[in-house]
Amino acid sequence: MRILITGGAGFIGSHLCDRLLGAGHSVIAMDNLITGHIRNIQHLAGRDDFRFVKHNVSEDIFVDGPLDAVMHFASPASPSKTAPTGYLQLPIQTLKVGALGTLHALGVAKAKSARFILASTSEVYGDPLEHPQKETYWGHVDPVGPRSVYDEAKRFAEALTMAYHRTHGVDTRIVRIFNTYGPRMRLRDGRALPAFMGQALRGEDVTVFGDGSQTRSFCYVSDLVEGIYRLLMSDTADPVNIGNPHEITIREFAEAVNRVTANPAGLRLVPDGRTQGDPQQRRPDITRARTLLNWEPAVPLETGLQRTVEYFRNLVA
Repeated sequence: MRILITGGAGFIGSHLCDRLLGAGHSVIAMDNLITGHIRNIQHLAGRDDFRFVKHNVSEDIFVDGPLDAVMHFASPASPSKTAPTGYLQLPIQTLKVGALGTLHALGVAKAKSARFILASTSEVYGDPLEHPQKETYWGHVDPVGPRSVYDEAKRFAEALTMAYHRTHGVDTRIVRIFNTYGPRMRLRDGRALPAFMGQALRGEDVTVFGDGSQTRSFCYVSDLVEGIYRLLMSDTADPVNIGNPHEITIREFAEAVNRVTANPAGLRLVPDGRTQGDPQQRRPDITRARTLLNWEPAVPLETGLQRTVEYFRNLVA
């Protein structure tokens, strides 16, 4: 297959490039490098089966030659108030890539008669009233709060994807991605894992917002990418949760980071540090992924963290 990946130099997109190339496919990675980085794909330079195109997908997309699949993974994703490339700092760009970027990516898929997969998110569930979250849950989202620029961009992108599927017969997939971690995350990304790793590797107290009782489910990136690949190769158009159903508190997660980094410092609780609308609970129901894709995560948290430490150690050094 010849596959276009928007956001191909990003954290998840670059790992997808590796997985697809490893399976014998040809890849075009498209990215404007606002949140992605060329170092994530520099090891692929010079390959005949890989090409990088610097482009903002909120503008018209042109790709010469045939395509078998379009994977739309371009978007800021960090909810941090301080991350310069998070969606709270780039609200209009986030809405544009969710709306115009998805429209352009779907247009390419339609023109090329290519399969299309949308990278959606667990954020479409908002601060959920259902726990764990099934794909049939419609969500509990504030449409005008600060996080809405990401939540509603992804909800619109899902609606647009299904409109192209129903109206134009585009062969679509939707993956709802839950918290993911691993090498190639940006150190100043603003999300929990890079923030915790940076502080721990510098021997500082790890900062936990609130009382640390809010929960998340962390999936190692290789597990996520395998689930996405299986979804791409499946024949289901309905949304599918891909994430780790093992739920822990943010405080427990911070403590695990301190253990794997041998950080002698402790934790520092910041009672008023949480972003407005920050979900209290987040855990996927992955019954659909298990049933349709024969997929479930295989990498335990401590193992994944140990694999991630060296990458961040080099960034902090």
